[in-house]
Amino acid sequence: MTRAIKVKNTEDIQKINQIVTRYGFDIWIHGKSGMVDAKSLLGMFLLSLNEPLQLVVEDDVDASALLKDLSEYLEIED
Repeated sequence: MTRAIKVKNTEDIQKINQIVTRYGFDIWIHGKSGMVDAKSLLGMFLLSLNEPLQLVVEDDVDASALLKDLSEYLEIED
């Protein structure tokens, strides 16, 4: 499962990291410059915030609670 995610600044990075670390499954952020583990604060700080980013979770995981927790950062799908 992928969802577009908006990360505007270091405060967003810290808040997103705090949310995702509560979950027991892998959560990734992909961008044109590469992929980082969303649970790694250092990795999150390596993201280029000037490019489109995607939240990535394995398809066989129930990520509904995660999506709810991250709703303020996710772009609405049509």
